[in-house]
Amino acid sequence: MSNYVITNGRIYTEEQVIENGYLVVEDGKISDIQEGEYTGDLQQVDAKGQNILPGFIDIHIHGGYGEDAMDASYEGLKHLAEQLLSEGTTTFLATTMTQSDENIEKALKNIVAYQADQQKGEAAEIGGVHLEGPFISEHKVGAQNPKYVQRPSVSKIQHFQEIANGQIKIITFAPEVEGAHETLNALHDDIIFSMGHTVATFDEANEAVEHGAKHITHLYNAATPFEHRDPGVFGAAWTNKGLNTEIIVDGVHSHPASVNIAYKQKGNEHMYLITDAMRAKGMKDGEYDLGGQNVIVKGKEARLASGALAGSILRMNDGLRNLMTYTNDSLENLWRVASLNQAKALKIDDTKGSLAIGKDADIVIANDEIEISKTIKAGTIHNF
Repeated sequence: MSNYVITNGRIYTEEQVIENGYLVVEDGKISDIQEGEYTGDLQQVDAKGQNILPGFIDIHIHGGYGEDAMDASYEGLKHLAEQLLSEGTTTFLATTMTQSDENIEKALKNIVAYQADQQKGEAAEIGGVHLEGPFISEHKVGAQNPKYVQRPSVSKIQHFQEIANGQIKIITFAPEVEGAHETLNALHDDIIFSMGHTVATFDEANEAVEHGAKHITHLYNAATPFEHRDPGVFGAAWTNKGLNTEIIVDGVHSHPASVNIAYKQKGNEHMYLITDAMRAKGMKDGEYDLGGQNVIVKGKEARLASGALAGSILRMNDGLRNLMTYTNDSLENLWRVASLNQAKALKIDDTKGSLAIGKDADIVIANDEIEISKTIKAGTIHNF
């Protein structure tokens, strides 16, 4: 079924919520969105009174469902991409770890190999790479391996980018380390530099923005905290209008009230819901590997033996539901935190990130609890 119409659902567009209308899909694209009853001849897909949303875009995810980008496994990436549809994710950035150059290069080669072969409609689409490290601070490694921390340089990043076929979209880095400003000055037009795993001060974080830094990686984790006489990276994230913030909304990485504070400061246009998920997402409790380190997963938490949090097991739809609960805000305001903001940052909002005529038919149908019933990828319908 390549051409059909979705009816009987609330359609969320950038301009409004259409309570009574329909959305037409033709050849993998959205060809029409209208208010009122559909009276044409196309086959109808009944949304059963649920919410019709754009597909989610996860810009920071290491893995899930038993797989990890650092495994450098073609079949593993394929399995991960297929499973992500179950949580409404239609596009993601495969995210690497602070590891040896050799292992990072293997992961990058595998990502671009799978990306080149991806079949439209069959799985969540890899929209590029998020390089989390190795250009971070050894004083805030979190679940990264301190053995492989190194200093940033233009030549090293260009080397990684060449291997990645130009697909590195975001780099998490520490702005206070040697070589950071020079690298920012040279490459900030081509790559989004995101501050994380850093001991930068409030002033150093703001100075990095002047040199081209644009994002904060997983706000409230692995950076300098807010204190009333020393606002730190978190204070810079709240107050600098040039910074957009990732946030993991699982109730573990940040207290619900802290999420709400960040939302009040940044609003629905400067925040990105991410999962930062590792391979144990979608799996049972037990022991798993993350970047060569053992991780113990119990309940909603994934931790190293030291107790440090080691990514999450969050699903994007669960994160969006949590965000609605923690902020007491509506889906009408919050859907873009899971899709449109990311699309704009990646400069793919001409084809993704919202429901609009001419854009890719990457669509999620979910109830008010954000439980997914259908994910549509490039027009292909997947039922859950």
